[in-house]
Amino acid sequence: MMSSWSSRQSLIGIIGAGVGLTLGILAGLQPLLLCLAIAAIALIIVFFAYFEQTILGLLIIRSSLDIFSDLGIPAAFAICLDLLTFLYIIVCILTRKKIQTDRFWWFLIVWVLIQSLWVISLPFGVLGMSGSYFLALGVREWVRLFSWAMVYLIVMQLKGKLPPQKVINLLFFSLILPLSAAFIQFILPPSILPDFLSLVPSHSDIENASRINGTFSHPSPFTTFLVLFIGLTCWKLEHSKIRWPWLVLIGLLIFFVTSTKALIGLPMTAIVILVFNLPRFTPLRFGSACLLCLTIIAFFASSEFGQARLASLYETPLLNRDINIYDAILMRRYINNSFNWRIEQWTYLLKLWPNYPILGYGLSTVRDLTHLENYAHNDYIRVLVEGGIVGFTAFITFLGVNLSRLIVMYRSLPTGSAQGNFCLLLTGMLVAIMVGMLSDNVFDHTTLFFYWLSLSSVAGWEWDDSRSY
Repeated sequence: MMSSWSSRQSLIGIIGAGVGLTLGILAGLQPLLLCLAIAAIALIIVFFAYFEQTILGLLIIRSSLDIFSDLGIPAAFAICLDLLTFLYIIVCILTRKKIQTDRFWWFLIVWVLIQSLWVISLPFGVLGMSGSYFLALGVREWVRLFSWAMVYLIVMQLKGKLPPQKVINLLFFSLILPLSAAFIQFILPPSILPDFLSLVPSHSDIENASRINGTFSHPSPFTTFLVLFIGLTCWKLEHSKIRWPWLVLIGLLIFFVTSTKALIGLPMTAIVILVFNLPRFTPLRFGSACLLCLTIIAFFASSEFGQARLASLYETPLLNRDINIYDAILMRRYINNSFNWRIEQWTYLLKLWPNYPILGYGLSTVRDLTHLENYAHNDYIRVLVEGGIVGFTAFITFLGVNLSRLIVMYRSLPTGSAQGNFCLLLTGMLVAIMVGMLSDNVFDHTTLFFYWLSLSSVAGWEWDDSRSY
């Protein structure tokens, strides 16, 4: 005991001396750096003194940061969270406290480490792209994926400290700022909105006037974020004694989903509702689900831009047998149709893939591979081209392990239990994500995966269904 206490005192003394020396050097070099260092120390003190509150606070504010991407705030947030997680784990090791993990986290961290293969390989010229620019892009993408594993891990440390239902309830506060920003965008014309709330300028004034993006950089990630919370609200509606607040919330969320005018929100919402209700479908549930889906489509088509988006589907090979792929590519040059634009992008990328079929071109290189200079808008094609067969196999494995884990957990839990239905909800959301990846850049929706992995972490805890929250 005495030797252990002495070693801890020595460790504290060394850390204190190092902190004092560092602050003295920063004061002499740059006062601003000194202020940042003091702020960092204050954050660390608060982090350990109010661990649960700090983690929940960080989870809640993450939904409000994407509009400040140009300032690097989301990236700084991710790095800060990673460092705090590292620090917490180191302290747990030194103090011999238990570190909460599960088998899925070990799979996740191994999968993330495998992704570093494309960063390490880039300087050796074995990929389709090389150079310092693409190396920086690859490192940035890898850090983004690594942060997912850290989010899962730090949320796991709340296990046993907070009830899972309470954590889920508190995450609903992350809706406040995005929905407030979306409401402002809905009622005010784009010309008088502040710059950080304005939609990115596009080719269409009608589009800018008709779409909202909340606190997100684009309507599409805002849509997938809202779809996740529509599912969570359905789950709360199933397990709450007082139901009317959740009915109001689900109506509000559907209104904003349709106001983004992102078509991907329609099938994703329908899939979440379908999968969540599938094991206990009754005529009443089926009718309610159909009515809800029709309401969503009606809201979506309530604006000129929404009607144009739906009508444009007929001008694609998907619904018009008289149009083939090459006709769609030619039409895209004369008629603005985002679906035919996607077909052109996919065609070019798939023609490039055979040049580097095994390891691909490298992480985050797809924007520089075609003359369209844009994202793939199909995550499966993107991963195939950027990671080759190896990367595509790893990606499918990642999705498959996620899906099988949730299904196994659901089947092992009592039918109708809150935890079982929660696993069913996450299963539906993952299926919706996999469908959304067919025509959008869902894998780039960092905030969506931030919350989805946080909820996935909570799903594996021990639940007490006898208590209501």
